[in-house]
Amino acid sequence: MIHIKSAKEIEKLRRAGELTAGALKAAGEALRPGMTTSELNKVVERFIVSHGAKPGFKGYGGFPAAACISVNDEVIHGIPGPRKIMEGDIVSVDTGAWVDGYYGDACRTFACGQIAPEVQALLDSTSESLELAVSMVKPGVRVGDLGEAIQKYNEERGFSVVREFVGHGLGRDMHEEPEIPNFGRAGKGIKLQAGMVICIEPMINMGSAAIKIMPDGWTVKTQDGKWSAHFEHAIAITQTGAVILDRL
Repeated sequence: MIHIKSAKEIEKLRRAGELTAGALKAAGEALRPGMTTSELNKVVERFIVSHGAKPGFKGYGGFPAAACISVNDEVIHGIPGPRKIMEGDIVSVDTGAWVDGYYGDACRTFACGQIAPEVQALLDSTSESLELAVSMVKPGVRVGDLGEAIQKYNEERGFSVVREFVGHGLGRDMHEEPEIPNFGRAGKGIKLQAGMVICIEPMINMGSAAIKIMPDGWTVKTQDGKWSAHFEHAIAITQTGAVILDRL
């Protein structure tokens, strides 16, 4: 079932989104070569808790941390730990604040110091395809319209789109209907409606789209070991277009 949110609910989701964005900003500012993924997770958790919210990811489905921190060939759901982040790495930080019964959910992929030009091209393509999809959002647009736009944008630049994980609705649960794939055909899928809140989140690989889930049951990596980027916004759909809930 798709839940249409009231203005009051969207305001609560906006607050959760603002704190989520703030936590991501804090993570990006703290990121430095030599720090561990666990230390970066602590930055995220401290920010969320210090603003009177709860880390929405911590304990969700059994996940043990406040943020999924995925490095280089890790696509999503990386578990923070002792791994050191090195100069030239890319680090995806996916997190969400839980505020008054509603979830935030957003992701950014950060560069640690100087990165290779082809890696920067991956980050640019992924983030730009997200912004393209957001610019298309309005009532009556179909989910397939967004998916085709993201897929085409990235494939034209030589990258591939992960198929097994997709965007989703957001509200009292972190994962609500509908699914929002990053691939598809224009004119297909459900129509967006005012009052829907969705997460659009391209997961884009430098090489093959094929992925594998690691023995920890969470971490998703590319099969070929090539690097991956992930950007995500939570979007409230209004009569006039889209409102990004995690924009500072």
